[in-house]
Amino acid sequence: MVNITVIDRQGKEHQLEAPTDMNMNLMEVCKAYELPVKGTCGGMALCSTCHVYVLSENNLPGMSEDEEDMLDQAFFVEDNSRLGCQLHITDNLEGLKVKLAPESED
Repeated sequence: MVNITVIDRQGKEHQLEAPTDMNMNLMEVCKAYELPVKGTCGGMALCSTCHVYVLSENNLPGMSEDEEDMLDQAFFVEDNSRLGCQLHITDNLEGLKVKLAPESED
């Protein structure tokens, strides 16, 4: 298990525990905790409804080309933007702190 802090869109911090042995990603963990992350594409990096800002200094894997392409089209992108569906739960995420990005303008 790893401990992750997620700040929701209202600024409230949520302390989450995530298993490292179930091949989950951050989007799935947020949904399991009923945080407002849609994950419309099911984790395929085809939408940006799981867009987060990484606030901690964890050693994260690099972005795939698909993730970079999706973030190029997303709203409210910052230098620390990532897609939660592309952050797989591993020991490297211990202490991760993220903030949910504002929802896109429809």
